Amino acid sequence: MRVAFIVSDFPILSETFIINQIVGLIERGHEVDIYADYKGDLNKVHPDVEKYALLKRTYYLPEISENFLARIFNGLFIFLKNILQNPFLTLRSLNFFKYGKSAIYLYLLYSTIPNLSKTYDIIHCQFGTLSFRGMAFRIMHSPDAKLITTFRGYDISSFVETKGRDIYSELFKSGDFFLANCDFFKPRVIALGCNPKNIVVHRSGLDCNKFPFAFRYPSADGKIRIATTGRLVEKKGIEYAIRAVAQLAKTHSNLEYNIIGDGELKFELQQLIDELNVGNIVNLVGWKNEQEIREILDISHLFIAPSVTAADGNQDAPINVLKEAMAMGLPVISTYHGGIPELVEDGVSGYLVPERDTDALAQKLGYLLEHPESWTEMGQAGRNYVEKHYDLHTLNDQLVKIYQQLLNDVALSEACQKQISSGYI
Repeated sequence: MRVAFIVSDFPILSETFIINQIVGLIERGHEVDIYADYKGDLNKVHPDVEKYALLKRTYYLPEISENFLARIFNGLFIFLKNILQNPFLTLRSLNFFKYGKSAIYLYLLYSTIPNLSKTYDIIHCQFGTLSFRGMAFRIMHSPDAKLITTFRGYDISSFVETKGRDIYSELFKSGDFFLANCDFFKPRVIALGCNPKNIVVHRSGLDCNKFPFAFRYPSADGKIRIATTGRLVEKKGIEYAIRAVAQLAKTHSNLEYNIIGDGELKFELQQLIDELNVGNIVNLVGWKNEQEIREILDISHLFIAPSVTAADGNQDAPINVLKEAMAMGLPVISTYHGGIPELVEDGVSGYLVPERDTDALAQKLGYLLEHPESWTEMGQAGRNYVEKHYDLHTLNDQLVKIYQQLLNDVALSEACQKQISSGYI
């Protein structure tokens, strides 16, 4: 199969789940190209980007400005450049009699690649927000391709609140199939107008072989090391974990809390650490690559992922950093947030608490500090659950099966949908 992935930034470390799918398809013998709006930070690149030479498969499309006057102005340069290379394709992109708003608002012009000689079987938009680009790309370059869109959280929460509940109306009419990355988000997509027969849950997987399991025991030096991995942004809720650790530090002098990641709230979080006088315990260790993250988790005992619903409504699916920690045997503490309860079994692999509840976080963390004998059982339960429901290889096999059935015009039966969503196909 020939597959085009429509993405926002590439490469970007926070979207390893996209790289995992690309690599999985390549390893299964399929041809994959990547069409991105923006170039990611080439100084922070996942190892598979280099291993599989993914940048050689990547094309960067012109940025589409939200300001329509700026879009017209920049579009003039695109038009003049493209008309010399492929007059027919360029003029076709402006045929508003045939293509309506897609041509009028210049989505087609901005998705035109004059020298592109490739066509695709599948066009896969990796977020709902990219579906507009995907629809335009299909019209211009691969009208016979099947169009698939994956919804992942932001695109059906804060984006919908901003743009309106009918924002995907055209997509649901013209798209061929839809994926939600957790059970929590699937009903939301249906409520926005998606045909329930045209959507399944397809989770983001993890290669457990890259995250070696180990039972957790108190260290000989008496230190109890806690970790959090995530971007330093509002919806990760890191402020509340810092406050919870600061509470417990008054009675537990042996704590060490390492926060892995970078982001817009770094200065504010450091200020909070200083105000709470826990700079000797809480460390913002900054961005780390995959190997460095594994090394930190390997010497950690507990993991916190205190996700919250952001002010703009943004929510998380079951986040990969939780899967990584659970795969390595760490008991976890997270929140009743988005799709996270689908991953963390409260009282089994860890604990769940209400969002923004510092006291509840401190209480559950305090219990784990006082009962290290529970760590091994919780860690094993977490590993088992990730292996059973989030195995990357199984999920990539599922994705290929979905593609193949769409290309064969075979509707996914209700039984098959249930098998895919439960991870047993």
